[in-house]
Amino acid sequence: MYIPSYYKQKDIDKTIAFMQAYNFASLISIQENIPIATHLPFIIEKESEALVLYSHLSKANPQWKTFSENNILVIFSEPHAYISPSLYSGKQEVPTWNYVAVHAYGKISILPSDEEKLAVLHKQMQSYEADYIAQFKALDQKYIQNLLQGIVAFKLEITDLQAKEKLSQNKNDIDRKNVKQHLLESDDTNKQALGNMMAD
Repeated sequence: MYIPSYYKQKDIDKTIAFMQAYNFASLISIQENIPIATHLPFIIEKESEALVLYSHLSKANPQWKTFSENNILVIFSEPHAYISPSLYSGKQEVPTWNYVAVHAYGKISILPSDEEKLAVLHKQMQSYEADYIAQFKALDQKYIQNLLQGIVAFKLEITDLQAKEKLSQNKNDIDRKNVKQHLLESDDTNKQALGNMMAD
């Protein structure tokens, strides 16, 4: 990802927090020299010194067959907003777009056993709806076995993490304040979230 120095986010904890907040991301791999993607919810965890992602996809989705030792890319994005040149004090300005994005490259491992698949499902349930776990455990075991046979669970160990915050850092204080105020006063919650990410 192209990241000018003034847009680069170097705080790893802040980057992880962003990934956890916007964890529905795009999993990208290569099939016959063509990029393909699946949109998935991810669990982001620190394991010792490594940062790892967990998720699963349908076994009917052929993308899992492209998983290999080659790098996989996962893109986390949102929020974003159009920025009008009318918000700047100068007249020699053009429209732009502010946004936050994280590109996570890594080595992927398929988790083949039922125990490993269940562990990934439990991580996801714990994150998204912990109250559902008891109901899940009460499901018919044959139903659960069929479910496990129909998914491919995986773990991705991140080898390169690139984080970009394009939040008008290249503008003067007055213009940045105007952009932030405009975003915070919007009825669009996406714009409000972006405004809250802008430092004073």
